[in-house]
Amino acid sequence: MNLFEHAENNLQTEIENLRAEINRHNELYYQKNEIEISDVEFDALLEKLKTLEAENPQFITPDSPTQRVGGRAEGFKPFVHRVPLMSLDNSYDLDELKAFDERCQKLADGREFDYVAELKIDGLSVALHYENGVLVAGATRGDGQTGDDVFSNVKTIRTIPLKLKGEFPAQAEVRGEVFMARSVFKTINDELEMQGEKTYANPRNFASGTLRQLDSSIVASRKLDIFPYDLLSGVSKMFPTHWESFQWLESKGFTTNRNRALCKNFDELAKFIEKMQGLRDSFDYEIDGVVVKVNQTRLQDEFGATSKAPRWAIAYKYPAMQATTQLEAINIQVGRTGALTPVGYLKPVLLAGTTVSRASLHNEDEIKRLNLKIGDWVLIEKSGEIIPQVLQIIESKRTGAETDYEFPKTCPVCGFDAIRPEGEAVTRCSNNDCPAKIKARILYFAARKAMDIEGLGDVLVETLVDNGMIKSVADLYDLKFEQIANLERKAEKSATKLIEQIENSKSRGLQKLLYGLDIRHVGERYAKILARHYRNIENLANATVEELDAIHEIGLAVAESVYQFFRSEKNLEVIAKLKLAGVKTEIEGNANATTNENFNGKTFVLTGKLEQFTRDEAAKLIEDLGGRVSSSVSKKTDYVVAGSDAGSKLTKAESLGVKVLSEDEFKEMIQ
Repeated sequence: MNLFEHAENNLQTEIENLRAEINRHNELYYQKNEIEISDVEFDALLEKLKTLEAENPQFITPDSPTQRVGGRAEGFKPFVHRVPLMSLDNSYDLDELKAFDERCQKLADGREFDYVAELKIDGLSVALHYENGVLVAGATRGDGQTGDDVFSNVKTIRTIPLKLKGEFPAQAEVRGEVFMARSVFKTINDELEMQGEKTYANPRNFASGTLRQLDSSIVASRKLDIFPYDLLSGVSKMFPTHWESFQWLESKGFTTNRNRALCKNFDELAKFIEKMQGLRDSFDYEIDGVVVKVNQTRLQDEFGATSKAPRWAIAYKYPAMQATTQLEAINIQVGRTGALTPVGYLKPVLLAGTTVSRASLHNEDEIKRLNLKIGDWVLIEKSGEIIPQVLQIIESKRTGAETDYEFPKTCPVCGFDAIRPEGEAVTRCSNNDCPAKIKARILYFAARKAMDIEGLGDVLVETLVDNGMIKSVADLYDLKFEQIANLERKAEKSATKLIEQIENSKSRGLQKLLYGLDIRHVGERYAKILARHYRNIENLANATVEELDAIHEIGLAVAESVYQFFRSEKNLEVIAKLKLAGVKTEIEGNANATTNENFNGKTFVLTGKLEQFTRDEAAKLIEDLGGRVSSSVSKKTDYVVAGSDAGSKLTKAESLGVKVLSEDEFKEMIQ
């Protein structure tokens, strides 16, 4: 061995030892809750490894700790699950759980079995695929058959091993629930609030949105976590019992949730469920129930599944959280459509692990239905982590000091008349230039589904409008760096990023623009249809009601709304200003593209693996030619395009008599 080879071998050994040391500290921290070095020292080890690998890329391996943060992706590719990732049937009381137990006893036909009871983590399911012990793929549940490939994002979750320890099969699939810890969620929200940015409603939605970020460095910064709950080797269960799967997962480097139990019968299940409900608020993660599974995997296979859920498992859902508190005031919020929405301000009360001080009252009729007065004691319910609802008043607690609430006749923001059209439940502000409407429209325009201007949150928009710096969405493109940087609590770095985001939004395209303009009845789906049909905003603006109504799926209400939008001088001025600022008002591709009679107005479903197209390419072709892509097969489906390994969608299409196309037949239709 020459000196060069000797030095290279020493370098490779140093890198491997450094990786092993970092992985050891990760295991101590995440699995054993032990710390040997500080965060600064850990970061120094990681930085040293990054430097060595950057200088010697021939030694980089897929399971290196440095590979947890990738770059920006263009979009998510579909991922077909080898074994369907099914959802569970729900039970809402012990009688329903008892009925499940009796069904299992009947299916077992005298054979002994037990149950595994696990916490139902309120997150989102993912499937992790390992080949020869190395993580090679990660996907969301999707519709159970096909999910999104989020491999670059799941790699950033530090409780997911990039390489399994010890011995392992050639193929292993680990299924788990990704979530965000309550403590992490609170820290992030507190920081956003301090920066004047929009905060997030609940950990589950934030975790779900985070896992769908196209920039995996953002995902890494948000510290998602995972609890694994199932294990496959190829398409089969790996052990005779489900309980053994947890032991294997822990031995391979996963952190499992220890709040689980082996239960011999229904009575033991009921005790576990009651115990966990009492501990629910003490966990650093959200749960909404307990999952019960037959432990013996041979019986799982025998019991099988319905079209929607396995027969050997069920979710026991805890009842929605309720509490009593006092209504101290009712305030009105004005939305982008001018709707006056009453919000009840409550004496703060602990509910579902959080302090609640507001409740939705919906509209004037709801206040009358409840016979609600200021000062009433009320029963509130929080379900699905949304703003609580007032269920009823507690009349027995009335003292006579309560006061009636009179719904306003004028807008509380601008003072213009508040009008409630006959036959409608909603009262609206009549002033189109109401500051509340302007603020809400700008936030809507900047939303992810619209022009996706990150950093343009509630507080900043309120400041910009109140200071007269913007009066419409078009004014955003006149903002200068100095104006933003001079605002209170806005750092130069934030100002630079916001100006960049506004500039980047110019290229979002016609579909996003139409959605962001907030044309009544035009949501994401209709914006896509109109954009693909008219190709540019001038064509759409000149369309008649009859032409619009003739488009498949549009309908008369949408047609009239779109037509009237483009008859408004104020709307046309905004559009002209957007064009002048350089905002893209046409769709990408051939502006002269026409629809294909084989596709126009037809609904397609894609299933199986396509060889000549990716799913995204096939879907785009269908939509470009006037067709529509659906995720499920029904009687309204015109064609199913079936690739290799097509599953239940193909079976359903055949049973319904839906025309099935091979990939070659699909290609011929296009040509």
